[in-house]
Amino acid sequence: MPADEFSLKVSFLVGFFIVLSLFVSRYFRRDPVLDAIPTVGFSDPILSYLSAVRFYFDGVRMLKDGYQKTRPGLFKIASFRRWMVLVAGSQLIEDVKRASDDVLSGIEPMIEFIQAEYTLDLLDMNDFFHIDIIRSKLTRNIAVTFKEVREELIMAMDDFIPMCGDEWVKVPIQETLQRVICRTTNRIFVGAPLCRDYDYQTLNLTFAVNVFKFGMIINLFPKPFKPIVSLMLSNLPSQIQQEIEFIRPMVEERFAIMEEYGEDWDDKPNDMLMWLMSEAKGVERSVEGLARRMLLVNFASIHTTSLASMFTQVLYRLLANPEYIEPLRQEVDAVIKEEGWTKAGIDKMYKIDSFIRETLRVDCFILLPFIRLALRPFTFSNGVTVPAGTFISIPARATQTDERNYPNADEFDGFRFAKLNETANDSTTSRHQAVATSSENLFFGLGLHACPGRFFVVNEVKAMFAHIVATYDVKFEDGKGVPRELCIAGLHFPGKANVLFRTRQK
Repeated sequence: MPADEFSLKVSFLVGFFIVLSLFVSRYFRRDPVLDAIPTVGFSDPILSYLSAVRFYFDGVRMLKDGYQKTRPGLFKIASFRRWMVLVAGSQLIEDVKRASDDVLSGIEPMIEFIQAEYTLDLLDMNDFFHIDIIRSKLTRNIAVTFKEVREELIMAMDDFIPMCGDEWVKVPIQETLQRVICRTTNRIFVGAPLCRDYDYQTLNLTFAVNVFKFGMIINLFPKPFKPIVSLMLSNLPSQIQQEIEFIRPMVEERFAIMEEYGEDWDDKPNDMLMWLMSEAKGVERSVEGLARRMLLVNFASIHTTSLASMFTQVLYRLLANPEYIEPLRQEVDAVIKEEGWTKAGIDKMYKIDSFIRETLRVDCFILLPFIRLALRPFTFSNGVTVPAGTFISIPARATQTDERNYPNADEFDGFRFAKLNETANDSTTSRHQAVATSSENLFFGLGLHACPGRFFVVNEVKAMFAHIVATYDVKFEDGKGVPRELCIAGLHFPGKANVLFRTRQK
């Protein structure tokens, strides 16, 4: 038998077995309660896989359709491995928010989605101490480290977007922003000069993409096949080794100083690597453990579904609505004259903050910003109980563009939340900021597992946005506009485009 024909038959048999395994596993998990919940797409065990495929590429429409037909209520959509129950209505959202982590887990869905056992492979998969560090030390040090962030931001922008007098410079914006963000973020993660190392930036950017990509692929296979697929496809082990070699000199030097002087010494670095070294226990305190953890923290901070995409969306909105440039500039100029480039100054840029929040409201590219896994049967306040093993989530874009939550919800109003701040009492002003979470503002999640790094992320995006507004003229190429989004697996990545920059003329 020819080799090509043999390979084709083997591929067909493997594919058939995968589909059969998925069908059998879902069929035997059928539940009459889930069957009673309205379905967007097919509810039949076999045809539901067609709906799972459709969701990969048409998630916005499916979620909006289900939301409009059931609010307030529940509907479900098929994923490849489980049914996903979607929540429409503020009271049911509050039910999810109040649920304890031993009932609705926020960690397990992420582990499953990115297949962390194969893509991250932490030495201790039960230890998430980095989350507490992000929530506490990273947040508390935003003001302290702002000068360094600002310094690195300016240097990175000058390096990656070199000006040529008063001429327009064409910039491939997504790739450029990813570099700027990676470098600026790593100024606080590993410090200079490593943050400026082009190869180190490349490692962290490609690792983030690979985790997402390989996680999606591995997710398609039944459990017995996952280790084999991981070995065949993944280059993540080699990337972990690269990270080890990059940080080994720093880690060994710092451990030597700690051995001699204890936990505190003059000029002790105030960065993520140092915080991890101080808190890590057991195997996580090794160079390898710290390398894996640093890659994870970078993945969480700068991967293509978070900070870089978030800022790209904000910039596209500004370019599509240039009438906002002048009032934003006036605010930035006035605040900087009074406060300088400081954290306190960034906090007073209410229009900058409002423009970012409104972008995330209308263009929420993470359609399901948080997903919970029911570890035991969970009963909503409307009396519906979903079985253990069910994903539960909230359609963010549909919720945030609901007229019952926001007047003229489909219209972009960049200063919507700045106006609310002007009329709000001091005690409610924070509710309208970009970092706030609520049942109507879901980009950063909700409840126990709201994004722990959102204060750092928003501060960095505001600093970058204010810098661009104050420093450059920007526009799309002639005849070009906002590129079409790329829809994959419930995520809407901003499309690629060139943006023209020049030194600010007035």
